[in-house]
Amino acid sequence: MFDSQRPTESGWVFGYGSLVWRPAFPFLERRPGYILGWARRFWQGSTDHRGVPEAPGRVVTLIPAPQQRCWGVAYRVAADAWEQVIDTLDHRERGGFDRKRVTVEFRGCDRAAVEALVYVATERNPHYLGPAADSEIAAQIRNAHGPSGPNAEYALELAAALRSMDADDDHVFAIADLLAAAV
Repeated sequence: MFDSQRPTESGWVFGYGSLVWRPAFPFLERRPGYILGWARRFWQGSTDHRGVPEAPGRVVTLIPAPQQRCWGVAYRVAADAWEQVIDTLDHRERGGFDRKRVTVEFRGCDRAAVEALVYVATERNPHYLGPAADSEIAAQIRNAHGPSGPNAEYALELAAALRSMDADDDHVFAIADLLAAAV
């Protein structure tokens, strides 16, 4: 598990799911970036935000994928806000996500890579759903709704945010296209 001790100046958080389009925490800086060796997949069940226990939604997690690049957003958080932000994220990601360290790189920028905290759900958690056909994933997302709203909103907002960053993600775009075609 990632050591979430308060940084001396500021720390970084990397978002690849809803944090890309709805961080809901204070930050000093927001930068599109990517991590190497990971791919984003709609393989995590959501029973507390985008679904309910009897009808889980699907949200993204990361899976190891050598040679792949996963785009998202890195947020620089002030040291004096770090503990509050981590507490907020721990609550938000409580449904099976663990903290990890990743190196975030930036496109077309002089900034060096940064080490960041990221939340990843693995097959070891009880809400992990794993792979399925895109059509099955889209159908489950289309029908799921939870306290944070419709699961389809999550998928479509993520796809729109990634497209606006000019970030490619075949899996997310395929699911979003299936959802949009059903409207």
